[in-house]
Amino acid sequence: MADPARFRIRTRMVARDTDESNRASSPLELLFDLTFVVAVAQIATALGRNIEAGTGLAAIVPFLMVFFAIWWAWMNFTWFASSYDTDDVPYRLLTLLQMGGVLVLAAGVPAAFGRGDYFGITLGYFIMRVGLVTLWVRAAREDPVGRATARRYAIGVTVVQLGWILRLLLPVTRENIGFTVYLAFVVLATLEVSVPPWAERTGGVNWHPHHIAERYGLFTIILLGASIAALADGVEQIINATGTSGSLITVGVSAIVLIFALWWLYFLQPAGEGLAAHRSRSFLWGYGHYFVFAALAAFGAGLEVVVASANGRTHLSPVFASYSVTIPVAVYLVFLWAVHAPIAPQLVVRFGVVLPAAVVVLLLPLAANRIGMPVVLAMSVVVVVALVVVTFALKRRELRRSEVAA
Repeated sequence: MADPARFRIRTRMVARDTDESNRASSPLELLFDLTFVVAVAQIATALGRNIEAGTGLAAIVPFLMVFFAIWWAWMNFTWFASSYDTDDVPYRLLTLLQMGGVLVLAAGVPAAFGRGDYFGITLGYFIMRVGLVTLWVRAAREDPVGRATARRYAIGVTVVQLGWILRLLLPVTRENIGFTVYLAFVVLATLEVSVPPWAERTGGVNWHPHHIAERYGLFTIILLGASIAALADGVEQIINATGTSGSLITVGVSAIVLIFALWWLYFLQPAGEGLAAHRSRSFLWGYGHYFVFAALAAFGAGLEVVVASANGRTHLSPVFASYSVTIPVAVYLVFLWAVHAPIAPQLVVRFGVVLPAAVVVLLLPLAANRIGMPVVLAMSVVVVVALVVVTFALKRRELRRSEVAA
C-alpha cells in the first residue's frame, strides 16, 4: 500500500517488487471485496430459493455460470493489483468503475435465474472489464519491462469480452436455450481462462505470493460471512413467524460451528510460502479455487434451505434438504486439498484424511428420513470438527519435527 504521506494524484505504473516486505491488502482492496458480498448474497439466495422450490438441479448450471463471472472478475483484479497497485487517483477511479460493475452484475442475478436473461450479468461484467482493460493499457504504456505481457492481457480480455456481448445476440428459443447458452458459455469461459497463460508467455507478472495468499483468504472469509448472513436472515424470519423450536436450535448451532470449522481448515494450510517456491504452479492453485469458492457460495444457499426445512417451510424431503449442505461441504473439503497439493512444501490438509471425511459427509443424508435432517447436519459437524482436530494435530507434529531438525 502506498505511503499516505507520499500520496500523489498520479504515479508511474510499474511492477511492484515480488519480495516487498510486509505486503498486505490495501483499504481499497478491502472495499472492493465488499461489493462482492452483494453479488454472492444474490446468487446464494437465488440458488436457495430454487432448491426450496424443487428446481435445484436445474439451477446448478446457471449458478456455476454466474459464479464464474463473479469469481473471474474478482480474481483478475486481485492478481493485477498484486502486480501494479499504484493507489493513485486514476487507479482508484478505475477500481470504483469495477465496483459499480459488480453491483450491476448482482442486480442481474434474479433475471438470469428466473428467465435465463443474462443481459444484466453481461452488462455488469462488461463494466468491470472496461476498468481492467484500461488498467492493463496503462501498465503497457508506463512499464517497459512488462509491456508485452500487459498488451497481451489487454488484447485477450477485450477479444473475449466482445464474445460475451455477441453471445447476447444468439438466436435463442425455448427449445434451444439450454444448448445454445451453455455451449457459448463453455467456449467463452475456456477462452477466458486461456488468456493469462497466453499473455504470460512473454514473461510473468510480478504478483506477490504472500499478498495473493492473503487476498484469497479474505475472499474465503467473505463467502463464509455471506453464509452467516443467510443463516441469520433465515432464522430471523422463522422466529418472527413461528418462534423457536428444537430443530431450529439444532440447525442454527450446527451451522455456525460448521462455518467456523470450514474457516479453521482453510487457514490451517498456509499458501504464501508454497506460492513463492512454486510460482509456475500458481495457475493450478488460483484456478482450482473456483471450486472452493463456488462450494462455499452453494453452502450459503444450503443453509437457507435447511433452516426452512427445519421449520417445515419447504416440501423437500429430509434427504434432499440435507444434501443441499453436505454436497458443498464435501466439494469444499476435496478441493481444499487439491488446490494446495501442487504447492505446499508440507501438506497439512491430507488426502488420506480429507477423502474419508468427505465420503462420510455424503453418506450421512441417506439416513435423514429415519433420524431427521437436523441430526444429519449435527453429525456432519462432528465429522468436520474431527477433521479439524486431526489436521491441527498433524500440523503441530510437523512443526515439532521442524524445530527438532533445526
